[in-house]
Amino acid sequence: MVSAIIVAAGSSRRMGFDKLFAPLAGKPVLWHSIKAFNDTKEVDEILIVTKDDRMDEVEDLVSKSGLVKVKKVISGGAERHISVWNGLQAVDSQGSEYIAIHDGARPLVTPKLIKACLDLAETHGAATCASQIPDTVKRANIEQMVTESVERTGLWAMQTPQVFSSGLILQAYAALMAKHEMVTDEVSAVQKMGKKIALLKNDDWNMKVTFPHDLELAEHVLALREKKTAKSTKPRAIPR
Repeated sequence: MVSAIIVAAGSSRRMGFDKLFAPLAGKPVLWHSIKAFNDTKEVDEILIVTKDDRMDEVEDLVSKSGLVKVKKVISGGAERHISVWNGLQAVDSQGSEYIAIHDGARPLVTPKLIKACLDLAETHGAATCASQIPDTVKRANIEQMVTESVERTGLWAMQTPQVFSSGLILQAYAALMAKHEMVTDEVSAVQKMGKKIALLKNDDWNMKVTFPHDLELAEHVLALREKKTAKSTKPRAIPR
């Protein structure tokens, strides 16, 4: 059994408005993230962690959209790691062999990518989608003045989903919470246990919507995907 936790309890400070309910191709950003997991055959249950004042709205979205794999909508915390912990506590720990954790603000995730990450996690116990960093990277001070170069060889940008055997991620987060430590993603929590995490190189779009212009790009990507799908399913004329 595979459980998916979709984290949707952020403050959207950099966006200026609640990005999870911003319209994207006629649906809220969050809907796209949930729909991808709902359409992934290997996923058995979905849990959504959101802000207290959005719980009714999320439940309404799920109900009206027929997202039948969503089993629970859970209250999140002030920090991401607390929201993830709340989600982990609500997972069917007796039945779930693997747990996938995904940012609700990554609406371009696909069932194909989710399955590939699950397959890699089944082999290694822990896996995450990631992309290599192609740009020159610099470190700067608080005044935004460059202080040094960062060698980009071996640097990867973490994405989600991040998938783990249920026992591993539950153990990692229990230790984290006991020590009152904070992490920005689940890979970091598992790293603290000295465990290895496999990287799934993702060459497809899987950006996190963070700034207003990200919505424009995501809209364009979805339109391109729809166009490709329509082209591939269009019946070909039979030559006479």
